[in-house]
Amino acid sequence: MYQANKTQQRGFTLLELLVVLLIIGLLAGFVGPKYFGQIGRSEQKVAKAQIDAFDKALDQYRVDVGRYPTTDQGLAALFAAPAGEGKWRGPYLKKAIPADPWNNAYKYTSPGQDGRDFDIISYGKDGKAGGTDDDADVVSWN
Repeated sequence: MYQANKTQQRGFTLLELLVVLLIIGLLAGFVGPKYFGQIGRSEQKVAKAQIDAFDKALDQYRVDVGRYPTTDQGLAALFAAPAGEGKWRGPYLKKAIPADPWNNAYKYTSPGQDGRDFDIISYGKDGKAGGTDDDADVVSWN
């Protein structure tokens, strides 16, 4: 019958621990950028979904009132009745107008450019017009 030596230590050596840490670091280096790249794309999708919801609510507002809210009334007219709007039958949204996914306000203008009834814009992560990737604008007319 075999008896283990009571002084024998069990566990990992420093070299084994360093190899495991190296492997974890390499995996994080490959997976991390791909994972965080997906976050930016999901924020773009959230902004587009919010703009689509505003678009539908604005159409319902127009059906009730007969026109879209003015630029001065803004998107807030979808949640709270503007002064002097007797035909308003809202709220047209369940909650107050949220900020875009980057915590900036959406820009609403009516009438919009190029003959559009209105424009809604989120300027992306950088909060400035133009840009690419996460900084790209999300607009209502695309």
